Amino acid sequence: MVTEVAATADLIELEDRYGAHNYHPLDVVINRASGVWVWDVEGNKYLDFLAAYSAVNQGHCHPRIVAALKAQADRVTLTSRAFRNDQLGPLCAELCGLTGYARFLPMNTGAEAVETAIKAARKWAHTVKGVAEDRGEILVFAGNFHGRTTTIVGFSSEEQYRKGFGPFTPGFRLLPYGDLGAVERAISPETVAVLVEPIQGEGGIVSPPAGFLRGLRELATANRFLLAVDEIQSGLGRTGKMFCFEHERIRPDIVVIGKALGGGCMPISGILADDEVMDVFAPGDHGSTFGGNPLACAVARTALQVLVEEGMIANSARLGDYFLDRLRSLRSAKIKEVRGRGLWIGVELTPAAGGARQFCEALQRQGLLCKETHVNIIRFAPPLVITREEIDWAMERIGKVLG
Repeated sequence: MVTEVAATADLIELEDRYGAHNYHPLDVVINRASGVWVWDVEGNKYLDFLAAYSAVNQGHCHPRIVAALKAQADRVTLTSRAFRNDQLGPLCAELCGLTGYARFLPMNTGAEAVETAIKAARKWAHTVKGVAEDRGEILVFAGNFHGRTTTIVGFSSEEQYRKGFGPFTPGFRLLPYGDLGAVERAISPETVAVLVEPIQGEGGIVSPPAGFLRGLRELATANRFLLAVDEIQSGLGRTGKMFCFEHERIRPDIVVIGKALGGGCMPISGILADDEVMDVFAPGDHGSTFGGNPLACAVARTALQVLVEEGMIANSARLGDYFLDRLRSLRSAKIKEVRGRGLWIGVELTPAAGGARQFCEALQRQGLLCKETHVNIIRFAPPLVITREEIDWAMERIGKVLG
């Protein structure tokens, strides 16, 4: 048994010696958090500008969410789906009432939810649309990041995500992101669905051209295939609306959700859809031992309540515009572009800047935690409870490092 070790270097050495080397984190060891702030084992305080890739939209250790977690943990934590529990039904009802969809199918992780959407789309195509078994094709986009399963990385355009993990699942066609013409040309009678991120987060906070999602909706309706939107990172307030697709006033057939649904306390994910899609599942077709467990459901119910009742979505819209304006006012030869929506922002650096990692490390030394993606892009995604004063505090440090 490892005894408690306080020193940062000792904890990093333990992780590097006994853990798999599948991540390259910043060398900060966090042991306490509240709201938008975290503290390391040495007592240093940092402003969290990543929010666990949008899983902590409601802020760290939100007191109402933690109270719901503790109260449920004292009652019952897991029943499996072999039995019913008193939290799953209310969560499904509240999610459907909030979003307007008829049903919710719960899972645990984002990747599981994407796999669920893929299975739902394929079974819908075979049982409702009439596509022959094993012949359906799902349209996906270059730059996508939908998870890490072998099926999902099989349709990634990022070589590192694929290398060494094949052979891959067939039935996907990779298209240029934002190119409606390419989608239209790719459609066939065997097209099952199009799976899309409304903004590509891991890809570098990349937005498609205006009207792209609406165009996908129109093509899906006209050609009778499903529009599945991955809102795992972009949803639940991150872009200033409950879901990012709302900016184009469309309604997908399947919405994939996760991350912030667990309020930063419990993993929970799933898909939202109407009866035509959900009714393709019969008992035994699909499931998960922990999916819909009472602990996660109780946490998710409170996570949704605080998101709406405490005005976090409006705060994301208002302060997102403010933060974007302030970042775009920076005059720096290092910055190529600032882009984003709500409190989900990417700062792309010029190749001459020498990569984003060094600037994330410099910001860490200034008390601000963020993370690079795709070599030259810094992502900023603070919890949605952030204040204007805290953004100003962050901008002083960002200006110092990038200006």
